[in-house]
Amino acid sequence: MAMISNFERGKFSKFNIDQMRRLILFLYFSLFFGLTATSQQVETVVLSLDTASKFQTIDHFGASDAWSIQFVGTWPEDKREAISTLLFSQEMNQGKPTGIGLSMWRMNLGAGTAAQGSESGIKDEWRRANSFLGPDGSLNVDKIDGQLWFANAAKEKGVEKFLLFSNSPPVSLTKNGKGFSEDGSSNLPEQNYSAFAEYVSKVFQELEKHDIFPRYFSPVNEPQWDWKDGGQEGSPYTNEEVAKVVRALNATFEKEKVKAKIDVAEAGKINYLYETADKPFRGNQITDFFDPSSSNFLGDLSHVSNVISAHSYFTTSPSNTSVALRQKLSEELKRFPSLSYWMSEYCILGGNDGEINGGKRDLGMDAALYMARVIHQDLVVSNASAWNWWLAVSPYDYKDGLIYIDKEKENGRFFESKMLWTLGNFSRFIRPGFQRVELHAGTSNKELIFASAYLNSISKELVMVFVNPENQPIEIQFSDEFTNSDSVLGFLTNEESNLEPISIDLSKLIVPKESILTVTISV
Repeated sequence: MAMISNFERGKFSKFNIDQMRRLILFLYFSLFFGLTATSQQVETVVLSLDTASKFQTIDHFGASDAWSIQFVGTWPEDKREAISTLLFSQEMNQGKPTGIGLSMWRMNLGAGTAAQGSESGIKDEWRRANSFLGPDGSLNVDKIDGQLWFANAAKEKGVEKFLLFSNSPPVSLTKNGKGFSEDGSSNLPEQNYSAFAEYVSKVFQELEKHDIFPRYFSPVNEPQWDWKDGGQEGSPYTNEEVAKVVRALNATFEKEKVKAKIDVAEAGKINYLYETADKPFRGNQITDFFDPSSSNFLGDLSHVSNVISAHSYFTTSPSNTSVALRQKLSEELKRFPSLSYWMSEYCILGGNDGEINGGKRDLGMDAALYMARVIHQDLVVSNASAWNWWLAVSPYDYKDGLIYIDKEKENGRFFESKMLWTLGNFSRFIRPGFQRVELHAGTSNKELIFASAYLNSISKELVMVFVNPENQPIEIQFSDEFTNSDSVLGFLTNEESNLEPISIDLSKLIVPKESILTVTISV
């Protein structure tokens, strides 16, 4: 009776309910760890941490607004606000992150196929995109209200880096008047290079009027593919054509005082960066664009970013092949020590040697653990300084979204995925400016767990991320002792938890089965 009267008098506040929830979770994890210690064999992995051994500096973690944000950005405000919080927020609620804190937002600079409708040749209207160009050739942002809303939401929630990417030039400038090539050759005729550059410059100037300041422009996307099927906007380019487009952009950016850097070259697979492979004149892009002896050298242009970018598609399975390809990329990059590498797009496609199928949504841990392994190998093996997922919000029955939605243009439901929170184990805590440091296991058990560490030498904060794909818990022992303190925090993502804060004992650190655990320490 006393309990009922307390409820009636409102003494069980939200704060107290949250405390009860934390207590239940604490008891759950205590019980879990206790049971696993007694009823399951716990593998032990000894890790060696060397903060003096330093690698790449992290630039950002990001995702793109293609293609659904054009619609979701006009949904009822409470829903778009909730979605933007999940993607961008760096806030905590009772010690738990409210979002994954992306540090880069990639904005699609559409070609205008949306205005063409079915005449565009792109069957799926969600993959058609509006252009900044109005019917009279002047800039018109009325059709990109949804994109602008999310860009402003990102900025308000602390995202500092924005990138515009162009899958295809505006249809008014293309060879065939469409947003994709019909013959497998570049759809941007050379006589329109300068017009394209001038258009892009005006877009940057227009975005500044809306308080959006992109730092980067990516003029080509996966130039190795032919883009003939009309599945989306796209255009192929040879390396020579890429170089000519970039030079035109650089000249116009200088003339118009556009401050953005140009990102080259969004290769469709990472091996196109270091070998010709099956694409003559479209591969070996590191050497072609950044070796001064190359006729396509771009490294001396004032607006070219000192970065080479590629996509991780078709190179992630099996795990040993993924490692081997990334080791080759890392070796090639050593020839250009001032050049950084961005992994600028990935989602789980098909063709993964039976490890996982890209088809069908997976809101659970299977896709999340696969994604976590890819992130780890991109960061640790190929030394990527940036990592970007493809669709921030997806309407598809595919493993391509962080957040999934009903395919409804005006309103619908949205669903969080474990891939969202798995990326958050990295993006929320490894902020721009952190530097990866050495954290490795012995050769006998290094495949049991994927572990990496990142240090901010200014704030004296160390972040370690542990990915345990095994169906059993793993105990971590460190070759050198840590001093436990109140500054040690843990955040767990597994089937039951989404960046759930948990107590951490570094002297006996247990990573639960099939989970991603991030540990932050003040050092």
